[in-house]
Amino acid sequence: MSRNAQSESAAMAVLDAFMTAFNARDMEAFAKTFNFPSIRLASNTLRIIEKGDLTLDTFKHASLADWDHSAWERRDVIHSGEDKVHVDTRFTRYRKDGSVIGGFDSIYVITCEDGHWGVKARSSFAP
Repeated sequence: MSRNAQSESAAMAVLDAFMTAFNARDMEAFAKTFNFPSIRLASNTLRIIEKGDLTLDTFKHASLADWDHSAWERRDVIHSGEDKVHVDTRFTRYRKDGSVIGGFDSIYVITCEDGHWGVKARSSFAP
């Protein structure tokens, strides 16, 4: 399969915006980084996320109790086409003092739907 540099650039921009909005706890901006419905597979649980499901209650999850921010450690494109990009990622969660909570490997599927690039699916080893 050939690679698509333009799609890869768009996917990386989505991932940048995703992390920035999540760290800012800006749920409106965060929602704009998705193509709904979106799928999350983590902790052996499949969750279908619909528009409107992303709220500040997200930050009440026990796994984010000590969390302050996250950062990408790795973002490697696995495949890319005209309207879809698969990205192998690793992100790290940090406490306010900068100490590490943990690092988690993930696969993100970024799609272009009706001209909008967004997260369509993600599978991670994060809780």
